[in-house]
Amino acid sequence: MTPCCRILIPCRSNSFLGLPFKKNNNSFCTNSSNLRGKCDFYNYPPHILDPGRILNRTRTLLGPNSSLGQSRVFSSHCNNGIINPRGYHVIASVASNFRNYSTSVENTRVNDKNFERIYVQGGLNNVKPLVVEKVNLDEHNVNNNNEKGESVKEEESQAVKEAWKLLENAVVTYCGSPIGTLAANDPNDKLPLNYDQVFIRDFIPSALAFLLKGEKDIVRNFLLHTLQLQSWEKTVDCYSPGQGLMPASFKVRTVPLDDNKYEEVLDPDFGESAIGRVAPVDSGLWWIILLRAYGRITGDYGLQERVDVQTGIKLIINLCLSDGFDMFPSLLVTDGSCMIDRRMGIHGHPLEIQALFYSALRCSREMLSLDEGSKNLVNAINNRLSALSFHIREYYWVDMKKINEIYRYKTEEYSTEATNKFNIYPEQIPHWLMDWIPEEGGYLIGNLQPAHMDFRFFTLGNLWSIVSSLGTPKQNEAILNMVEAKWDDLVGLMPLKICYPALESEEWRIITGSDPKNTPWSYHNGGSWPTLLWQFTLACIKMNRIDLAKKAVDLAEKRLRVDQWPEYYDTRYGKFTGKQARLYQTWTIAGFLTSKMLLENPEMASLLFWEEDYDLLEICVCALKKSGRKKCSRGAAKSQILV
Repeated sequence: MTPCCRILIPCRSNSFLGLPFKKNNNSFCTNSSNLRGKCDFYNYPPHILDPGRILNRTRTLLGPNSSLGQSRVFSSHCNNGIINPRGYHVIASVASNFRNYSTSVENTRVNDKNFERIYVQGGLNNVKPLVVEKVNLDEHNVNNNNEKGESVKEEESQAVKEAWKLLENAVVTYCGSPIGTLAANDPNDKLPLNYDQVFIRDFIPSALAFLLKGEKDIVRNFLLHTLQLQSWEKTVDCYSPGQGLMPASFKVRTVPLDDNKYEEVLDPDFGESAIGRVAPVDSGLWWIILLRAYGRITGDYGLQERVDVQTGIKLIINLCLSDGFDMFPSLLVTDGSCMIDRRMGIHGHPLEIQALFYSALRCSREMLSLDEGSKNLVNAINNRLSALSFHIREYYWVDMKKINEIYRYKTEEYSTEATNKFNIYPEQIPHWLMDWIPEEGGYLIGNLQPAHMDFRFFTLGNLWSIVSSLGTPKQNEAILNMVEAKWDDLVGLMPLKICYPALESEEWRIITGSDPKNTPWSYHNGGSWPTLLWQFTLACIKMNRIDLAKKAVDLAEKRLRVDQWPEYYDTRYGKFTGKQARLYQTWTIAGFLTSKMLLENPEMASLLFWEEDYDLLEICVCALKKSGRKKCSRGAAKSQILV
């Protein structure tokens, strides 16, 4: 039998790999005997060309000694897949031969047993049935009902139970396997737009919730399927984006075939259908971060060692490290290319992308197999990490002392010895900042470009700078001190403001283009996003400020269930549900659950954050001889730790 690209799943079953997924609109595999599924990544190779190059009919994988050429995925279905009379999809990969098709760099650590078990209703020899153990999700729910019967504890328990049920109902299946979660799953929403898709950035808190609960298969499926979508060619006005780009989202579609048959296909969106037609910069960075988290939580490092996964990491990092006109070590991106996916004046070098970029570089250095093919890439990663950390710590940081320094800047300084290196005019310091910045504490500004500093506080970038140790230990501590001091402004009645303050009046009109969705204190323009709760919790646990995290989680728990788990909140203090917020927003639900589990098991948080890497401070990033610019090497970087 020729190996095929599908794994057998009984379509009548609502359970897969221990998850009792209920029938709902997200389960794209139906009971019809005419439905065919495509799960191409289960089958690598009938042919192995050499130890470093593996070929199959859907894609070519390049080994460590091969150049990273264009890799494409073409839609196709298996001609030898058949449907048996009992309604099962017979998938032609034999378990006894599966390991021969492994794409792992080092098979000794691969733990792919879940994908080796094939359930066949007769007809194939040497195939053991897939044993599915039914797991009651309620057994894993946090249930703090104590003997005192406190109403608050009872309400908390009900919120957690409802959240798990909603997260389960948001699961999307592909070819019978769980592959991700919908962005939102409001049963009363008749116009879902693209909220019925699986977004890479949105799935991260869902993935962590599942991993912390011991359910790894949905995350593994997600990582491998999105990897297959990485090299699809999508164009806007006849122009294709760079190789290695990850899609923003994908949707499972049922496509009719001949003879009244159907197949399932994954339809990715690389930005060609998005608002503003902007490609996502953060998708690939989040994918790498999730890949590391999967390995550290599950202990299944065989996934990251596979040749196709190693190639995917290299493609993303090479795209980010590609040479261009930019002189800064930070990543140059356009407006709308991250969580703030509409025009909000973040074009240039937004902090959010720099923090995710730094994290992805550290993850890649940790996961890449060390060989001759990756040695130069690892060296490039080390150099970029060193330069990027210095750049952000030195030029993005503001506190009372730094603002006073900027206030007295001299301008038009033309030399390598200039203090005002980016020609920042003191008049750029906004009036609100002078009265708002506390005596103790500080933060990383939102953006930096020539003659421009965006002094807005962007929460995700600052939180992820703490998590990734992009900031110094002292800076990380000061950021949380800042949040505590400005709790009413940054947290208010619902954690957490996506940015502060909001753009208003003429500034709103000019910078957002009069965006009716990003009106002041709404959506991306100063709205409150509960999904940021899990990242705040992770940062607080790292810095031993669990009290702040508990305070924020308690605030959210009182309202989220009552308000039907909205996407975001409006007004200056997060008082009202967002005017256009989707209800039953999945990453709101998952962010809450992840926060609860991290607080109950703080030791798990250490698997998700990074400590200060002192080895990076030993790398001289400028490679210059004696000159004024020597300051930007190891000496200056070290001094920041001691400040």
